Amino acid sequence: MSISPAPSPLNPGSGTQQFATPPKTERATDRITRAEPPAASGGSGLKMAILYGFVIALVGANIYLFYQLNKTKTDLTKENQSLSDRLDKIQDANNISASTSRQRIQSLQDRLEVERRQARMQAGQEKADTLKKIEDTKQAIEAEQAVAQKQVESHISEVRQSADTANTKVEKVGTEVSTVKTDLTATKSQMEKTIADLRKTAVDVDGHSVMIAKNQNELKALRDLGERNYVEFTLARAKQPQKVGDVLMRLEKADPKHNRYSIELTADDKTTEKKDKTISEPIVFMTSKSKQPYEIVVNDVKKDTIVGYLSIPKVLVAR
Repeated sequence: MSISPAPSPLNPGSGTQQFATPPKTERATDRITRAEPPAASGGSGLKMAILYGFVIALVGANIYLFYQLNKTKTDLTKENQSLSDRLDKIQDANNISASTSRQRIQSLQDRLEVERRQARMQAGQEKADTLKKIEDTKQAIEAEQAVAQKQVESHISEVRQSADTANTKVEKVGTEVSTVKTDLTATKSQMEKTIADLRKTAVDVDGHSVMIAKNQNELKALRDLGERNYVEFTLARAKQPQKVGDVLMRLEKADPKHNRYSIELTADDKTTEKKDKTISEPIVFMTSKSKQPYEIVVNDVKKDTIVGYLSIPKVLVAR
């Protein structure tokens, strides 16, 4: 004798016959048999739900990792661009240092030539003393040339090495993100050290280190360093002085053939003459407004006109 399963109370129209409760004569084994399929179906659905949840979580994690990697690549590209800009500035500053050394060497050579002419006009002990000065000047020129050459080669090598290291690190961004960031930090520290070394190669005038710009690009590099303010000027011959920054200047003589000039400088209500100066030869003077010196550099001498710039300390403090 077979007993049909009872229709679900939630779906009363699924059968032609309905029972409020199972007949009391139904056997326990039949109830167990009918209850097992729903239990099996419920366990399979739970496993599928867990599997779908795990897949969705895995996809979400992959999307997040891809986003983070792409963001890191973008950040490192910006870092590389910033590094390239800094390297350009270092190269410009290095050019300034090399030009300054060449100018100093040229000045020493001119001085050597003058002393040789004086030696030919002297006799006796004076001639011997002058010849000794000539030899000392010659040795100074050779020593300056050797030091300048080593410094220039060292700076160029450091800049190239820094650039090569940075480019290599950026190319490996896919697998060495953390290593690249560490190396970029080290490269920035190396660049700051290189800038400090470049300052040491500047011309020493009256105990002050002076970095000289001979053109607009080099002047821009000095401005980017942010250590001093620069006021450009074009000074023509006139009876009255011209105000440049917070000082007064008057051109007295301009000799374009020999690139020499003479000016009258007024600072702190005191007027002094600066005679027979050459282009790119710094004029260093102090004022009561700063503990640091002012610097005047002329880059071009024309007929009755000179062109150059005034370097003013960034911070003005009463002495």
